[in-house]
Amino acid sequence: MDGPLGGSRSTRNTAFVAGVLNLITFASSIPALILIEPVLNDPNYILGAGADGRVLLGCVLDIVNALAAVGTAVALFSVVKRQHEGLALGFVTSRVLEAAIIFPGVLALVAVVTMRRNLAGGGGADTAALAAAGHSLVALREATFLVGPGIMPGINALLLGTLMYRSRLVPRAIPVMGLIGAPLLIASAMAVLLGADDQVSAWSFLAPLPIFFWEPSPGLWITLKGFKPSKITALVVAASTPPASRAGAVQPSKTRAGPPRAQL
Repeated sequence: MDGPLGGSRSTRNTAFVAGVLNLITFASSIPALILIEPVLNDPNYILGAGADGRVLLGCVLDIVNALAAVGTAVALFSVVKRQHEGLALGFVTSRVLEAAIIFPGVLALVAVVTMRRNLAGGGGADTAALAAAGHSLVALREATFLVGPGIMPGINALLLGTLMYRSRLVPRAIPVMGLIGAPLLIASAMAVLLGADDQVSAWSFLAPLPIFFWEPSPGLWITLKGFKPSKITALVVAASTPPASRAGAVQPSKTRAGPPRAQL
């Protein structure tokens, strides 16, 4: 059955699943950053009253973000590999690597909450040691954020943006945003990593804006409209449609007219 923009129902379903997962990554990452703000900005969080429920909810959303990012790449792989299998596999790998970087940051914040609950209230707790441990774990989370959601989305945009631009599965204006924003984001994150810039500078705020608008755009398009008709969707439809079976078909027998045989 044809979809709204052509193609089979399977390609429309693939587009819908990949688009929804892509939107989930965007919808979960921003609230997560807001929810974990207390533990990031309070240097004595581990010694104070804390906002553990809020922080843990933010950690759960970070996990959702990581898993949905991998799911997006896996869902798209069966389609975009027909444009370039190497780039498609690279996109899956970069998404898996991004998720692998996010998880240690999540575990670091869970450890801060656990230590605050179990140790900070004890009368014999070494507050100086606890504060140092808390600072170290928060620093680990900030480092994972700089490398994971800081650099890897730029790599993802280069790979997926190239695939989408070449395949024309979405309007070309959408991947152009990613291809422009990717070098800016990577350069900004590398500058912060090398100490040449600060995470709260004007450049570090402006550089990620193209990627900020790029990331939900493919998801919105393919969720609402599916893939644009292209050579790629034609190949997918052809591969999912079994050819007419002729080898096993029973051909009608061809008899030659001849004189009737004598009956015995």
